[in-house]
Amino acid sequence: MYDVVLLTLGSERDAPGGCGSGGACCGGAAETATDPTSQTDNGQTDTSQAPQPQAGGDTERCATERPRVPVLACADALNARGARVEMVTARSDAEIDAVLARLDGPVRPDGLTWPDPDGKTRLVVATANDGQLRAVLRRLVRRYAPAPSKRPADLPGNRTLPDLPPVGVLPLDPARGGTHRDLAAQLGLPRDPAVVAAAVLDGTPRRLDLLRNDGGSVTLDGALLGAADDAGRPLHWRARVEVDDAILTDGDEPLLACAVANAGGYATLDDVTLLTAPDPADGQVEVAVAVPVVVRSAFGRKRVRLEVRRARGRAVSVLPREGKVPYLDDGVEGELTRKRSWWVEPGAWAVWSI
Repeated sequence: MYDVVLLTLGSERDAPGGCGSGGACCGGAAETATDPTSQTDNGQTDTSQAPQPQAGGDTERCATERPRVPVLACADALNARGARVEMVTARSDAEIDAVLARLDGPVRPDGLTWPDPDGKTRLVVATANDGQLRAVLRRLVRRYAPAPSKRPADLPGNRTLPDLPPVGVLPLDPARGGTHRDLAAQLGLPRDPAVVAAAVLDGTPRRLDLLRNDGGSVTLDGALLGAADDAGRPLHWRARVEVDDAILTDGDEPLLACAVANAGGYATLDDVTLLTAPDPADGQVEVAVAVPVVVRSAFGRKRVRLEVRRARGRAVSVLPREGKVPYLDDGVEGELTRKRSWWVEPGAWAVWSI
């Protein structure tokens, strides 16, 4: 029978200010960021976040500090099936890494840390939001992605990391499957703790694409760039947006929004359809930009029409032309101040599903 680790993060927030950003979750000691760049585990420069608010000591935000009812119910269901269950609350990246180390495979001749394809330990991530799931996947990537100089011959040519171990997803907020479609809802994953337990023990891995970026992070669902003022009016900004060899905008015209999608969380913006058919398992990223265009009617009157341009490919880059561009990435807020590139890792991660 399997050993199952039920992992809960000690804060309901991902970066900024939660697990996966400053090295601390709720209750952990976080370092104050003074430099907008830092080093990833592979020695690459991480420019994903500038100085960030910290989470240490923010007890009012620690809604997951104690096991919540769905976690206890899932543990009971797993125990009833004979699984050996351990519940872990991680309050820092280091504590997440300690859990993920249990998924390691045997030592390879090349010395690389690699996931065990036949491991008897299974991981369930209790998620209060998509940002928490992203925080765990980000640590998985940093654990198993080899440095370019150590790329092994058995790694697929279209990937920079091996198949990551499947994870079970236990949503902690059933309401997020309704009006707010989180990733679990989009994928049709179970929300009932007993059914989640059955998927982990009896289900099969469903492999999904992963977006990596040159800021050292990952995206599971998608990113939406742009913002609105206090009155709800969208703000104009400029950036060069390229998808493979296609240029959606060269940066000389104003934009209202840009969606970088692996799944469909940002498929619409108000009543505007940005994305037509995002598929988290098709090996491509779908990108859309919304551009206000002034047109003249037959009577010579000017009006503004919203033009949506779309493209699909293996990689996308966004180069802001001026100032800071606010964005949401898997629901996590940030600001883009320099070029950011995303690329697809086909089938790199997986979820347990029935």
